Amino acid sequence: MKLFNRLITFSITIGFILLNNCQSIKIDNPEITTEELSDHIGFLASDSLKGRYPGTPEGKVAAQYILDHFKGFGLEPLGEDGLQYFDVVTSIKPGENNSLQFENFNGVLDKDFFPFPFSGNTTLTSTLAFIGYGFEINQDDLIWNDYENQNLQDKWVLILRGDPEPDSLNSIFAEYSSDRDKVMLARDKGVAGVFMVSGIQYDRQDELVSMDSKQSSVGLPVIHITRETANKMIKRSGKTIEELEEKLNSTRSPLSFETDLEIAATTEVFQEEVQTQNVVAILVSSDPVLQKEYILIGGHYDHLGFGGIGSSSRAPDTIAIHNGADDNASGVSAVIELAEKFTSERKNLKRSIVFMAFGAEEMGLLGSKYFVNNPLIELGQIKAMFNIDMVGQLNKEQSLQIGGTGTSAEAKEILNSFSPGRNFNVAMSDEGYGPSDHAAFYGKDIPVFFFSTGAHLDYHTPDDDIDKINFEGLKSVTDYIYDVVTGVTNRDALLTFQEAGPKTGSSKRGRRKGVTLGIMPDFAGNVDKGLRADFVVPGRPAEKGGMKKGDIITAINSMPVTNIHDYMYRLARLRAGQTITVEVKRGNKTEVLLIQL
Repeated sequence: MKLFNRLITFSITIGFILLNNCQSIKIDNPEITTEELSDHIGFLASDSLKGRYPGTPEGKVAAQYILDHFKGFGLEPLGEDGLQYFDVVTSIKPGENNSLQFENFNGVLDKDFFPFPFSGNTTLTSTLAFIGYGFEINQDDLIWNDYENQNLQDKWVLILRGDPEPDSLNSIFAEYSSDRDKVMLARDKGVAGVFMVSGIQYDRQDELVSMDSKQSSVGLPVIHITRETANKMIKRSGKTIEELEEKLNSTRSPLSFETDLEIAATTEVFQEEVQTQNVVAILVSSDPVLQKEYILIGGHYDHLGFGGIGSSSRAPDTIAIHNGADDNASGVSAVIELAEKFTSERKNLKRSIVFMAFGAEEMGLLGSKYFVNNPLIELGQIKAMFNIDMVGQLNKEQSLQIGGTGTSAEAKEILNSFSPGRNFNVAMSDEGYGPSDHAAFYGKDIPVFFFSTGAHLDYHTPDDDIDKINFEGLKSVTDYIYDVVTGVTNRDALLTFQEAGPKTGSSKRGRRKGVTLGIMPDFAGNVDKGLRADFVVPGRPAEKGGMKKGDIITAINSMPVTNIHDYMYRLARLRAGQTITVEVKRGNKTEVLLIQL
């Protein structure tokens, strides 16, 4: 009863705050001000919102606060009165009824086998077929069909993870190599259950999957097994997984075969789902011709709640409110201020502007992915996307990072035309894909601009509070974004989209499990309490994340690195596609780099 009363009191209190806030929202001064930026961050990053975790009442309050401002400015709400609802998985754990049996073998959970987090819950007894990498590829320069002439209806299949080119980010196999995509194809072929195994070239350590990835169920049993277990399954064929992987990689042709082995297995995975939301509203321009073309400005409003293990907090052993003042109350405050100022300029706008606050970004860009797959406006009419994420800590170097500058032919010229006279420097990066919500739009052939002042020691910790925000810097950055967006919105010609790097993250591609930063480390150990980067490879993750020759790595994801052995140990526990923080000593200063593997 006490908990119920507290929830009622909280709801009533927040309700009054939002009611009074909504009634007072009006455009007295449309200019971008430090006072209003501070007000927005002060509310969104307050302890009362408890870290804005998706699916919580506090997360809904944050969304409603943003929506009330959009409505107060006169924007037209889209979706369900300005909200676009979607479900997210907040936790996954294996049940007690997982089992694997064949002949005299009784598998041990988390030793011989483990269900994938997207596995369905069911029991299946059937025979097994090996179908190589589980490919069905029909391209001009590559034809490979592991399913050809195989009768797999209602059977188990055994599939190799990855592909024959595990080290190539630009491999022709990349788009066919994710675990989930392979399972979806198998399901379409009538397969009833899937075993997946890591070949020695994919993962020499042969570690079983974890429940870290929060994905919805595919509706059939999907089990990761060790190579030892897989070799027992195909023993009668006289082949081994190691031999099959080597031959598939060298011949690049199917080696599928059926067995008469009957396997019984049960999978049980518990998923907890909650509903969260995007906030979406539109400012329709006054131009009767171009108002059906859209510029989208957005930033995510969710954060990590109380942190903890599995939350991506850099202090996972600390349960405390992660207010996320910079990440990303700063970006949302900029979006709100831009919405207010552009509303006052409506008569001067050629194209319409969609304003968005994305939900569940911290859980894997889920809100932006949901929007591009379930658009509330015609997706092809979005002519550019501006993503604002962590713009509140303009540092002493006064550097504004802008990603996606290679996704349109005109981007750099436009950005440079508005740069002179600013109190910061602009550092550009071509890549369209990155660890924030613009990635989903780049994947749909939309030019993107990603604005950030970069990572810092407070990133994903309870210390990311409002007292760390550089409000003058935030205002300067927001003013600059306003000028750039105005220039793009009112251009006569559209931006010319062009590809700038992969459109999906490596984690979706089933690349080799091991990861590298792309540095040549100091193997001799000439530095105490750290590892020096003697060379940084151009175009690799470290260089893209801002690492420089001579930087001394002292921590990865807040865990200490004191020598080459610590470094290798930390790398072995990372996965492709993951975004990590790397702390480095550069001269007398400590820098925190945000690096996508």
